[in-house]
Amino acid sequence: MRRLKLPGVLAAGLLAWQAVVFASSPARTEEFSGNDLRDIRLGMAAAELPETGYVDFYCAADPKRTLAGWQNWRDCPADANGTRSIRFSYDPSTSRDGTMVAGHPAILTLLIDDTAHVAGLQIETDPKARLYIRKKAFLLGLQARSRYGSDGWACTEGQPDAGDQPVGGIYLKERCTKTISGRSLVVERNLFRRSDQDSKNFVDESRISILRAKN
Repeated sequence: MRRLKLPGVLAAGLLAWQAVVFASSPARTEEFSGNDLRDIRLGMAAAELPETGYVDFYCAADPKRTLAGWQNWRDCPADANGTRSIRFSYDPSTSRDGTMVAGHPAILTLLIDDTAHVAGLQIETDPKARLYIRKKAFLLGLQARSRYGSDGWACTEGQPDAGDQPVGGIYLKERCTKTISGRSLVVERNLFRRSDQDSKNFVDESRISILRAKN
């Protein structure tokens, strides 16, 4: 990641967010136990998915195909591996702030395999979030890495394309991977402005993939 001097407001905000991230990070360990998102856990049976707390189900591969609930996961088209992807949101009656992950508006996708078990989970920051919140989207990736332990990540940094510029003094194209407790993790973070974007438009995102690790 290429770092330049940050403007005062952004620098203060970044330090505050990092303080929250690392203060709440779990003890460093080679194993991970617990759920991956609220009451959803990789490997659990589709029949065990909670009946309440989630709404707006539809097939990620066919957004026009809506679902009544998790139980209709077989209505979604399968990919080459037999996995079906379902988009979903938090129920506003139980989550007043909307579908948020660690304070970030998010787009959520659950993957169910042909054995009827949760095979993966994908979390992406919402590009349609308000500008004030969207400016911090790249920080969600840090929180995800902290959640699964700060050690053991293999990270690579991408190079700028022609015309790319930093945002708030930061240029970031980062991809980090880790395998832990049967999970294959990929965390991608991007923060930069393309040559055709103005001051209010830029790439600022985190993408988190939690998949079943291959033996």
